[in-house]
Formats: sequence, structure tokens, C-alpha cells
Amino acid sequence: MSIAVSNRFPGSFSSRKMPHLAIVGVGGNIGDPAARFDRLVDYLRKQRRAPVRILRTSPLLKNPPFGYTDQPDFLNGVMEMETKLGPFALIRYLLWVEKRFGRKRSFRNAPRTLDLDIIFYDDLKRRTKRLEVPHPHFHERESVMIPLMLLKGGRR
Repeated sequence: MSIAVSNRFPGSFSSRKMPHLAIVGVGGNIGDPAARFDRLVDYLRKQRRAPVRILRTSPLLKNPPFGYTDQPDFLNGVMEMETKLGPFALIRYLLWVEKRFGRKRSFRNAPRTLDLDIIFYDDLKRRTKRLEVPHPHFHERESVMIPLMLLKGGRR
């Protein structure tokens, strides 16, 4: 594992004071994930009436895959964002963004262009078939915990 940076990771951005706060995990291992993550931040920031606003991003962590291991290493980070969406609308929006960035779901733990997961949403604790918040395995994954600690360590 190693720490990496890109143009937008780590970063700090202005707020619009939307009502909810979410921590979203970002990951990928196809092509140039760091460049894709930078484009993601730019895309989300340039949306005129975007339902999310990125506040901060962590440094990126390069780490080996788990589950299906015959694939390239991943880059992972976290984004702190504010949103006007409820948790179910937010996950639908994030899945839509993944598709816009070329995500195809072929099998569990497959290589991917972009993976967006809600890690935390306000102080919500909810478990349904469609969404579990906080993310059920975040504390078991260095790919989340290390960027999360780096984000928390860089608090304004």
C-alpha cells in the first residue's frame, strides 16, 4: 500500500450549506483512476444545480484488491460532501454517476472504472436491502479507514 495524490485528492472546496453531510468512498482500478477521480470532482463541482457539493477529499491509497485478486491494484479515497438528497436518492444518484463514468458490473469484486459507496450519511443508522448506512464493512477495509483517517486529520 502507498499514499498517492492527484490534482483534486486531497482537496478542500467551498460549501453551499446543504442540509445533509455524507462521506462517500471512491475507488477504481481500470485505466487511470486518479485522473478519473479528478474528472469526477470537476464534474460534480460544475453541475449547476448539483444535488451534492464536495467539501473535502482525502489523499488516495493504492492498495491490492480483495475478493477477486487477479486484477490491478486499486486507488481508493473518500470525499466529504453535503447534499440535499435523502440517503436513498443519494445512492441512486451515485450509481447514475458511476454509469456516466463507464462503470459496468460484470461480477462481484470485478475490476471497475469507478466505485462510489456511501460510508456515512449524517448520523443515520439504517439497514435495508438497498442500502446500509454506515457502510457495513468500512471498519474492516484499510482502503476506507486510512483515507478516512487522513481526511479527519486534515480537518479545517
